[in-house]
Amino acid sequence: MSSNEAGFPLIKTSPQTSVEEDQTSAASRREKGEFVRGVSGFRSVLDDVNFPVEPGRYHLFIALNCPWCHRVTLARNILGLQNSISMDVVFPNRTDEDDPEGPKLWQFAPERIASLTRAPLPECTAETATGQSFRLVRDIYDAEGSTERSVPILYDKQRHCIVSNESAEIIRMLDQWAEQLGSVLSEINRPNLYPRDKNIQTKINTLNDRVYVAINNGAYKAGFSSDQLVYEKAFKAYFDMIAEIDINLADGRSFLIGETFTEADLRLFPTLYRHDPVYYLRMKLNGAKIVDYPNLWRWLCRVYAKPGVASSCSLIHCRQGYFGHSWNQVIPIGPNFPMPYPEAYLHPELAYNKRCRRADWTV
Repeated sequence: MSSNEAGFPLIKTSPQTSVEEDQTSAASRREKGEFVRGVSGFRSVLDDVNFPVEPGRYHLFIALNCPWCHRVTLARNILGLQNSISMDVVFPNRTDEDDPEGPKLWQFAPERIASLTRAPLPECTAETATGQSFRLVRDIYDAEGSTERSVPILYDKQRHCIVSNESAEIIRMLDQWAEQLGSVLSEINRPNLYPRDKNIQTKINTLNDRVYVAINNGAYKAGFSSDQLVYEKAFKAYFDMIAEIDINLADGRSFLIGETFTEADLRLFPTLYRHDPVYYLRMKLNGAKIVDYPNLWRWLCRVYAKPGVASSCSLIHCRQGYFGHSWNQVIPIGPNFPMPYPEAYLHPELAYNKRCRRADWTV
């Protein structure tokens, strides 16, 4: 198997592998206990006749606990688009069984009390972009005759319609049009997430494909599948990929592709940010913590320290959303070793104190 210059083996994949899951026999796979992620249906692009690139025109609907939304908030913040792209934040838990509109619906509920904090969450907002003050994300889709229910959503406030609900494509559009969308950062101070260099793009695309399958979507394959063999396969693929990335980072590079922070780093970060405090338990990914991988831990801390990253994160929303959605709705408050999270992400040296560096994930 050949490798690209970033050290990651080249694997033949579908052009959409890094964006969406293969839907072959999806219904029967779900019946057998496999988690199969659906495909986003809104895939318009900025800079066409319907969606001109203009500052102040576009809006995001997001959930801070959702890793796919986390990609988008990261891109918005590190690209300096906070002032030109407005944003509404849903409550991290969806509606309950006793809700008059039904259960499992994303809701705008700034007044709702979070069980973790026993108070409203200050980041949560009402819905402000449609002019309808909708309570549910479902209503935004219903207005367009769609049965989809997911976030994130990139929304056009002038045409009152959805542009896109595919996170991978939203972050690339924000990067491509950052200046025209009204970034407050100069070109020299603004990251270029997807450089025009074809060689770098190939490296990013290759890594995106593999990380999406094994880690981003793989975490959900492990945590939300009810078939033991499906879970074990996802578990092994997840930790195999983590170990490979840790080994590649041992050459001293700052980021996944080299010395430049790219889209590949942005897309990996939300999953690994959640691993130690959430996924280790909730997704049954208890093989190891990221702090057990010294190179990967230092990378995680390095990304967390970048301007705009920490302000894009909320472990309170993550804990409330993932564990508040579990069967008993009791939310773990740890881990506290080697240090409480997210404070731990400010300490790359914690990885040096770990005794165990590697394990065999064969199951």
